[in-house]
Amino acid sequence: MPRPQLSPGVEIVTVDGHPPAVRTPDGEFLRLNASPRATAGLLELLGHATAAKSSGSDQTQPSDTREVERLLGAFTEAGYLDASPSWPPDRADVLVLGDERLTSPLIELLSSAGARPRPATPPDVAILADARSSDVAAVVWCLDRPAPPGLWKDADRLPARGIAWARCHREGWHAWIEPIAAAPGDVLAAHVAARRLAATPAHRELAAYWAGTAATGPHPVTGAAAAATIAALVTTDLAAWSQGRASRGNGLPARRRLRRLDLRDLRVTEHCVLPVPLVAPTTVRRA
Repeated sequence: MPRPQLSPGVEIVTVDGHPPAVRTPDGEFLRLNASPRATAGLLELLGHATAAKSSGSDQTQPSDTREVERLLGAFTEAGYLDASPSWPPDRADVLVLGDERLTSPLIELLSSAGARPRPATPPDVAILADARSSDVAAVVWCLDRPAPPGLWKDADRLPARGIAWARCHREGWHAWIEPIAAAPGDVLAAHVAARRLAATPAHRELAAYWAGTAATGPHPVTGAAAAATIAALVTTDLAAWSQGRASRGNGLPARRRLRRLDLRDLRVTEHCVLPVPLVAPTTVRRA
């Protein structure tokens, strides 16, 4: 049986003259209500041999005691005892497209998280959108510039086939990280563009900006820290999707959350975005 592990962000702190305490991921300290021998057994079982010795118990293998089992059960129920989830193999194949300044750290982070990312091209996405079957589980496309109209049209067809679709792009000092679309009814890139155009009186200017009519300077905007932050946010979203868990946010579900990252101070703001429903065609009557 594998050794139990503390969940990410959970720690056990030993205090001289007092029972050890659990520090939760949110920073709360909870004292362990157990005998010193049971506490020593728990710490030893978790691989904290030094902490176990500091508890004053000479017993090194008390894992079969009822009290240790009670502690393990309480930790599991509270979500404090759980190994870091791995990336499911059936969702590990990820195609990565975009600008190297963003795709390079993204591929590195996805690989370290357990995914199998590989570079792709826009024609690869078009073929994937028409293919009857594929081992590809997700496509992520990140641009260090505005997304021109029509670029993501083929990729928007992927969720209908059960392939997750993640994307981000930069506009000036702002990087936009759109919600992952993984099933019919999720927010597509076309939906985000339509919502943003409808929300601004400068919709003509914004559309022209996306089309690439703006004059820009020669200096890159996205530095290494900003690129790493964008890659980390996208990787976190994809990892949460692969494991079927909800990404945490300001009360917004991940599939309805549009995030804007200010590259000057790396501040993230979240905005709710909804799909754009299909509109019935207008019937033209002739006299």
